[in-house]
Amino acid sequence: MARGEKGLEENVFDVIVIGGGHAGCEAALASSRMGAKTLLLNLLLDNTAMMPCNPSIGGPAKGHLTREIDALGGEQAAAADGSTIHIRMLNTSKGAAVRTLRAQCDLRDYHLWYRRACDMQPGLCVMQDQVTDIWIENGRVRGVRTGIGTIYEAGRVILATGTFLGGKVHIGLTSFPSGPLGQVPAPALGKSLREAGLQVGRLKTGTTPRIHAGTVDWEALERQESAPEPYCFSHWGTPKTFSGFACFLTRTNNETHEVIRSSLDRSPLFTGAIEGRGPRYCPSIEDRVVRFPDKESHLVFLEPVARDSVEIYMQNFTTSLPFDSQVRMVRSLPGCRNARIMRPGYAIEYDFVPPTQLEPWLEAKNIRGLFCAGQINGTSGYEEAASQGILAGINAALSVRGEEPLVIERSRGYMGVLVDDLVTRGTEEPYRMLTSRCEYRLLLRHDNADHRFSPLGRELGLLDDERWRILQGRWKALEKEIDRLKKTRLRDPEAIGNILSGPEAGTAEPGVTAAELLKRPGVTWEMVARAAPPGQEPDTEVRERAEIEIKYEGYIARQISQVERMKRMEQVKIPDGIDYGSIRGLLNESRQKLAAVRPRTLGQAGRISGVTPADIMLLEVFIEQNRRGMENARKE
Repeated sequence: MARGEKGLEENVFDVIVIGGGHAGCEAALASSRMGAKTLLLNLLLDNTAMMPCNPSIGGPAKGHLTREIDALGGEQAAAADGSTIHIRMLNTSKGAAVRTLRAQCDLRDYHLWYRRACDMQPGLCVMQDQVTDIWIENGRVRGVRTGIGTIYEAGRVILATGTFLGGKVHIGLTSFPSGPLGQVPAPALGKSLREAGLQVGRLKTGTTPRIHAGTVDWEALERQESAPEPYCFSHWGTPKTFSGFACFLTRTNNETHEVIRSSLDRSPLFTGAIEGRGPRYCPSIEDRVVRFPDKESHLVFLEPVARDSVEIYMQNFTTSLPFDSQVRMVRSLPGCRNARIMRPGYAIEYDFVPPTQLEPWLEAKNIRGLFCAGQINGTSGYEEAASQGILAGINAALSVRGEEPLVIERSRGYMGVLVDDLVTRGTEEPYRMLTSRCEYRLLLRHDNADHRFSPLGRELGLLDDERWRILQGRWKALEKEIDRLKKTRLRDPEAIGNILSGPEAGTAEPGVTAAELLKRPGVTWEMVARAAPPGQEPDTEVRERAEIEIKYEGYIARQISQVERMKRMEQVKIPDGIDYGSIRGLLNESRQKLAAVRPRTLGQAGRISGVTPADIMLLEVFIEQNRRGMENARKE
């Protein structure tokens, strides 16, 4: 393709984003907000930020990602707050590191929020069209060609194709080309990526049947109301309470399991019709029944999808069994004896790009200017997709400016863990973010995402003056409250005794500080404040964050020390073009994996599966010898 073929200057952009899902929207918004002229190409504008699976945002680790996106200047938290119909704080009985929000959203309001944000964003052009070919010359992206023959030119292209790339739906032994929820798939682009030299694999995910709310016996089910406390995801949102849209709990039983077992001969999962691997941490109900034959039941949550919809999503009931089996399965559940399926569950296979082919800033190693974000990188989930989207958008814009790319360290955020896991370790199944994947999770809490990411968002130009002013006021109030608690001494033995009334709280002598009391088990900010009230009571968020910072002060300091030790490894750069075959003593497996991943630092090399500590020591010695040799050569 030559530039003259297009003939229209209006078709020239700095950045092109392919796909208008959660990753694509965040990428397009970030790059345009940073001043890059951006084009967002979507198969269908009506599926912008579509929620083809459960219309919910958050949950363990996922809620952390949403807060980080928001703190950096992204849109997902605001979209969730603008569409919430039910919200809860999870893991409240556990430590602060794993507490996070989960919101059930109105999928239409969520879609409209993103649609408005993209349509009204200055510097962002939104267009409905199907990309069929990536224009690459001499190892660099030049633009794209679409299905109607239009050529768009840009030096940076972000692939955010979701599950549409080569999408194929399975319901029983029936299969057909399709995107999620019956949308048009994108069959041609995968061929273009293969021809460009990228390795392309296949993965599988799925969704549940949707049933009609009027056919469910709600009185027979356990009800779960929204939290009575006001909550919101965004750091700049207004916490609210919600009512009128409860979630309900039911369970599978022996009858359900018998239906599943009797249908396995028509299951695409167990007959080999599906080639791609499915998600380990969100398996289908038939997979659960086969893998855990002794388990008598599995939880199923019935959740609303929108304020004005009768459709009910069946969380934990993903299936690709034949439709007649799905009907019997659903009607075997308590409360669902007369339930009517409105949309059958299905599995969907799709193309993905194994992410070890990417740099830590999500740019393809062998195609400059080509970035990948979201499910094309092998991830699963709206939050994981949006996280990669905003990072890809930022790095595409930085590339346009000629500036160094942004790499988020594992010690800074869940986003850093997510991307590092993908590009260093790769994935052979849809990757889901978990709190257990994060070694520094006490530092990377839901409550402190603004401290970790907002200064960066401000530096990049993603946070305006008003948002920055609000954060600075909140941080000042937090610092003031922590200082007050550390300096306030309680001298009344009776007041101290009332605070330490719990069996594990112990005792304390008069003169103890409020902060020292707050560190005791079972002692809360409210208990301390009754004996040592502040002059002006801080808002709820400041109180809760002050309590966490003080209670976990020692543990936090310990993790910071661990991070500092790890940074030494991250600061040892591995020279470009290093010949791993010339390093004596390396295991053959390590040579192969190091050559494939091409890690940029010694720390990243140490996280590659199969690379041993002994290999890292040999690599470090080799790098140091190489450095000294270059220094001596310069001196001579």
